[in-house]
Amino acid sequence: MSYACETRQALVIGAGLSGSAVAHSLAVRGWSVTVLDQAPGVGAGASGLPAGLAAPHVSPDDNVLSRITRAGVQATLQRAQALLQSGTDWAQTGVLEHNLAGKRRLPSNTSDHHSAPASAAQIAAAGLPPDTPALWHEQAGWVRPRQLVAAQLRTPGVQVRWSQAVHTIERRDQTWGVLNAQGHTLAQAPWLVVASAFDSLSLLQPLPGFAVPLNPLRGQVSFGLMADLTEAQRQRLPPFPVNGHGSFISGVPTPEGPPGWFIGATFERDCSHSPVRAEDHIANRLRLATLLPTLGEAMATQFGPDRVHGWAGLRCTLPNRLPAVGPIDRLRLPGLCLSTGMGARGISLAVLCGELTAAWMNQEALPLSEALAKHLAAERFASA
Repeated sequence: MSYACETRQALVIGAGLSGSAVAHSLAVRGWSVTVLDQAPGVGAGASGLPAGLAAPHVSPDDNVLSRITRAGVQATLQRAQALLQSGTDWAQTGVLEHNLAGKRRLPSNTSDHHSAPASAAQIAAAGLPPDTPALWHEQAGWVRPRQLVAAQLRTPGVQVRWSQAVHTIERRDQTWGVLNAQGHTLAQAPWLVVASAFDSLSLLQPLPGFAVPLNPLRGQVSFGLMADLTEAQRQRLPPFPVNGHGSFISGVPTPEGPPGWFIGATFERDCSHSPVRAEDHIANRLRLATLLPTLGEAMATQFGPDRVHGWAGLRCTLPNRLPAVGPIDRLRLPGLCLSTGMGARGISLAVLCGELTAAWMNQEALPLSEALAKHLAAERFASA
């Protein structure tokens, strides 16, 4: 089978941020897409994160990760503007980055005008001392991932089949078959995109030559209701999200609806389970105290077991912090693509990776330069 798109039918395994982004990007190009997910509905996995940030990574040398996340954030904000309700599902608020480690210096040779040293007024608004090193990212904001996923899955041309536990994938002449644990075929199509985070590994490991080193990354977010805050605590809330040691967001709807505040997430590598833990609420309380010391001290009482809520999930990461996207091995595994490994940057990168995957499959101009796209290509891991 040539690497072409004679039959524009595709299966996508995984209905989270990555899978829904791929499905949307293919469907708007006229593809017929079937998405399968083992969950009963939207947001059961890592895409169930209550709220998170789309914000760029910066580095003194404007490295590959910085340039890719800048493009990714732009793609995410454009997608959110097209599909979501501003102020309820997302908002381009700008994000202040507390430069705790002193490493997030802006490069001197970048043409990007969306990140700059934070102004004295912005630092003061965050409740930080005047001499605090901080950056301001204008092209950034918060997103509720579940709402973005749901909107992308509603794209005409996308069919979602929930409660479909995929156990095995296999090549059948000119198509890919997807089977359950009993060996029954769930679906088949000429093209298959695996976008099921760390679960992708068990599906792909048996295939010849597969060598993408996927690892699980557990994260927990702590959150509470705005209604539970005292007036003194409310007065200390920054008017925009702050990141740099995890992130703090306030005034965003909680999963149940009422507005809340959010801090996190924790990072636990090589952990394949994601229960909510009391000790991680403590870790997030300390994280807030480091990120925003005055606010952290004021809000310490909000982390009591009768007030704090939690969400935990598994992300998927790769050693160099860059996702694995697109064809896995065009010669040995034609028609098989991957979109995973975004770690804690799924909100910032999933839309871009979906566009990149669809562009490769549709044989069209890429949304990134070839020089950057090669750093994301899943084929970079293909064994000889």
